[in-house]
Amino acid sequence: AVSAQDLTEDEEAEAVEEDVVDDVTDEDDEAEVEDDENAELTEEKEEEEEDALVGEVKASPNADTTILFVKGEDFPANDIVKFLLGFTNKGSENFVVESLDASFRYPQDYQFYIQNFTALQLGIVVPPSKQATFEYSFIPAEPMGGRPFGLVINLNYKDGSGNVFQDAVFNQTVTVIEREDGLDGETIFMYVFLSGLGLLVVVGLHQLLESRKRRRPAAKVEMGTSSHNDVDLSWIPQETLNQISTFTSCPAHATGRTFSSLDKRLSLDTFTSSPCCLACF
Repeated sequence: AVSAQDLTEDEEAEAVEEDVVDDVTDEDDEAEVEDDENAELTEEKEEEEEDALVGEVKASPNADTTILFVKGEDFPANDIVKFLLGFTNKGSENFVVESLDASFRYPQDYQFYIQNFTALQLGIVVPPSKQATFEYSFIPAEPMGGRPFGLVINLNYKDGSGNVFQDAVFNQTVTVIEREDGLDGETIFMYVFLSGLGLLVVVGLHQLLESRKRRRPAAKVEMGTSSHNDVDLSWIPQETLNQISTFTSCPAHATGRTFSSLDKRLSLDTFTSSPCCLACF
């Protein structure tokens, strides 16, 4: 009887423990359900807030915008990117185009700005059924070359009632390319430096050669003797010497005049009596 009573008490204790465990499990399940519900409510609130924020500024249904990049959709780093933006008023009241802005953003999170360009202040009134074209240009930073970024171009305007609108004319991920010409500031500076260095070397060599020429003594030139008696004529053939002596004995050469300039009183026999060179005739 005692053992049966003990078994009954043990069974009651186990039953109580199981009830407690079941209660705790049920409470945990209820807590998890409540947490999930709270998380869902929080997400819904955030989405509603985002929708509200987006709904505050949006494009007007009575306006159309178009965009055209002048050099195509290539975005070279450290170079001018220019585009034209067209605005058409399809409504029945005026639109005032206030500003145009552009920015590069982080592609995974468009809320994070990488490069923000200066806004173009316009303040132009576009009447109904009219169009207007605006020009805008920007320069991507040089370190951005070779990487993708989100490009956002916004046009801000308002209608005659004061309602503010914003049209994301361009909102895409683009790749900023590196420039291929390579004519950057460092390259130009290197060329100028090398040119100056080469010119300096040329000037230095010229100065060195000039200084050596000044130091070198002038070469002595042998002027020879003034007397013909000191000249050695033994190496000249005798026939040549006879012709030389005949040439010097010519009356025309002796007087320093040619045959045509001799005095007419001299007869031709004077010249025929002694041989004369052919130059006299």
